[in-house]
Amino acid sequence: MSAIEPTVRPPAAPRERVRAHVYSRPPEPVYFPESEEVPETNRHLELRTALYLILKRELAQVATLGSDQFVYWDPTTPKKRLAPDAFVRLGVPHRTFRTWKTWLHGAPDLAVEIVSESDEGEPDWEEKLARYRASGIREVVRFHPDDRERPIRVWDAHDGDLVERASGDPELHACEALGLWWTVVDDPSVGPMLRLARDREGHELLPTPDEAEARAREGEARAREANKQLEAEVEALRAELAQAKGKRRTRRRSPG
Repeated sequence: MSAIEPTVRPPAAPRERVRAHVYSRPPEPVYFPESEEVPETNRHLELRTALYLILKRELAQVATLGSDQFVYWDPTTPKKRLAPDAFVRLGVPHRTFRTWKTWLHGAPDLAVEIVSESDEGEPDWEEKLARYRASGIREVVRFHPDDRERPIRVWDAHDGDLVERASGDPELHACEALGLWWTVVDDPSVGPMLRLARDREGHELLPTPDEAEARAREGEARAREANKQLEAEVEALRAELAQAKGKRRTRRRSPG
């Protein structure tokens, strides 16, 4: 007598919910703060604002930019966040926003941290670097205005890690995300300032809005001066032509 094979039933398909349940409480959404009161020195404010305005003037048509807004990368908790002094997300024209959530907008391509006395209450750099590593930001720049030997340090994302460029790297100051170069310029009011240039040597600086306006005024003044000079030259030529015509008439009237 043969054994009876047990009947194997396929797993039941999930049932559609046909009735509304009564719950003890509504679902709690995760709250992501938009700001936090932290001290900031005037010098730090000047440095980060100048850099942000330079970046915005250059990139607003092709990138979204932020400065001191929270960047969140974990939709389950508001504790995992950063607030770079400047950050850039390429590919989308600039717009205003309250916070940056990487699961909605993607991780920034570039983030900049400017060291300040007000960082005393902040996490130490290694902890902050671990946050940057987790955030997915692919290029991180740290600028220390009081470090005369090594004011600029750069980390690049590689295989899930953030790796610092060696101090002897000839491309140390290259901004790979933007195709530009980092440089330090001494400003008479705030001291060493982080700037971007089109060339390795830092001669072709991206201008601040004030510098761009001053250059525009200088260009307009040069154009006006050139126009005045051209008008004077035209008047001089007209006078010479008139004088030459007068001499020809005089010669025709004189007895032959």
